[in-house]
Amino acid sequence: MDGAQPIKLDKPKRTATPKVLSYNLNGQRLGRKGRDTRDRILAATHELLAGAIDTPISLSAVARQAGLGMTSLYQYFTDLTELLLAVLDPLTAEAEESYLKHLRERWPDDTLNAHCLEFVTALHGFWHRNSMLLHLRNAMADQRDKRMSAQRVRAAQPVILMLVEQMDQDPGLRGTPAQGMATVLYTGIERVVTVATDRILPTVLPGEFSPNVRNFLRAEARLLELGIREFREEARG
Repeated sequence: MDGAQPIKLDKPKRTATPKVLSYNLNGQRLGRKGRDTRDRILAATHELLAGAIDTPISLSAVARQAGLGMTSLYQYFTDLTELLLAVLDPLTAEAEESYLKHLRERWPDDTLNAHCLEFVTALHGFWHRNSMLLHLRNAMADQRDKRMSAQRVRAAQPVILMLVEQMDQDPGLRGTPAQGMATVLYTGIERVVTVATDRILPTVLPGEFSPNVRNFLRAEARLLELGIREFREEARG
């Protein structure tokens, strides 16, 4: 496919905007006051996530930040996972504009490395802007929170499938070497941006942890380029 025009990749189905809730958890219809209260809870959560790294993130902390009692908060969210999933929901649209859009056209062979670097840099920027929330999601997923694990997988799936397409392979086939390669490559990229945006590591290892993020991203872009080129060559026969 050298010299070919970029191929527009099919967009996976996704929800562009979060659903507007009409009822609280008690089955009561949400009027303007109810929607305002829910938005107040979400805003308080964002404020805590933007705070110091040792700021506790719990339902009680959110209730205090929002100036609400726990009974009021429980009318909208049953637990911390449900609350954080509501905060994560709008990131679907942000992910599209931040890094997914870079994958939607086939990267030409002669500029493949530049496109790989553009993608991993955009992903790093997304993580940098949402560092506390995404690190908290992954920490809870690692602690076997099934709902957080599912959210993490859903966020990774479109990237992996579009990387398979960049390899000129069929993303509809499951368990293929190309899908395995795409999964490993993306896992590595996400791990690198996770480390690069970790706000706690520098405090644990003061003076010892100062990663050169640019070098990390260039290395991941090179590995991504090599993986894509290998499978493109295979597709050409």
